[in-house]
Amino acid sequence: MKTILFKLTMIVAFAFTFIACSNNGEVRDTGVTAVKTLYEPDNGKTIALQPSASATLYFEWEPSRAEDSGNVLYEVAFDKADGDFSDPVYITAADNNGGINHATITHKQLNRIAAMAGIESSEQGTLKWTVYASKGINPVKAEEERKLTVTRLAGFADIPNQLYLTGEGTEAGATLSSALVMKKVTEGEFEIYTKLTEGKTFKFVNTLTGTPTEYALSGEKIVEGGTSTVSKTGVYKYYLDFNIGSFTVKEVTKVSLYLNWSQMKIELPYKGLGIWEITNYTITGLSGNDDSDDRYKFRMESSTGETEWRAANNDSKPTGNEAYYYMVEKTDVEQWTNNQIWKNPSTTGWSDKTYDITFSLAADAPYTHNLVIK
Repeated sequence: MKTILFKLTMIVAFAFTFIACSNNGEVRDTGVTAVKTLYEPDNGKTIALQPSASATLYFEWEPSRAEDSGNVLYEVAFDKADGDFSDPVYITAADNNGGINHATITHKQLNRIAAMAGIESSEQGTLKWTVYASKGINPVKAEEERKLTVTRLAGFADIPNQLYLTGEGTEAGATLSSALVMKKVTEGEFEIYTKLTEGKTFKFVNTLTGTPTEYALSGEKIVEGGTSTVSKTGVYKYYLDFNIGSFTVKEVTKVSLYLNWSQMKIELPYKGLGIWEITNYTITGLSGNDDSDDRYKFRMESSTGETEWRAANNDSKPTGNEAYYYMVEKTDVEQWTNNQIWKNPSTTGWSDKTYDITFSLAADAPYTHNLVIK
């Protein structure tokens, strides 16, 4: 049987080997009994895998006994439905570094195992599993094997931990080391606001060094390998979800500062790298409430409609805290949005003042903005 049956660390293996020796160097008993019964999951259990990081499946079996009455190590082995475990597709240590007769395995891990067994994305297939017991050497296979039928996630088995955008069509060009980092929304989900050039290629990669894994877009799916293009030069938001293997895209056509009372919109030109900015802009022509009401937010127009960027929970003057300016996108576009706005730092109204206004959706920092009176 291949030595891969034990993927515990060299330190653990050495420690158990040392413990198994007497003071004069003689090897003590290292034998263990085979696990007789597998408890959970039931033989033939069927499960639809979920993308949540907290989704797990519990495995348990009858304890093995060691000849020296000491501790036993366990590993759970997986194979194809017709496999005989002479070359299992995957082996993982039980909980507590292999020291307990149960294992908690995430759905995402099972998804990778299923892929290694040849089960395609979104497809249902059957795995076989069993348990090996040992003292660190000479593993003994359980007397029982069980089958587990899973429906794989639609996404990728190996989900990138980080994602970057590169290529001639991007703002950073095709040099890998200069690729644009994408914001990690949550595990397996990434997004970026950026300008792309018509007809020039771009792709997504998982690292800036070595030989990265490359991804492109095909139809509504993320695919491994290849490149993509846009049919029109513009500023786009791309959102990629590797958990389900799909993406969404919208073209951002306008970003404006929006003054709540007057409903005045001040358009911000796109500066680059996810930032819109206008400098030395003087507001004029407001009076009464139009001028004195200091509440504001932002409006974004795109190929999918209009949205607002607002404070998560705020209705006060600036405090000097950077988090005061953080923004979240909202789909309910209204004139009045209580407790989700910011206020002009001025105490004498909007008019006849010159502003620098920055709206930043840069992926390497919180989404934020700044309003500076010159």
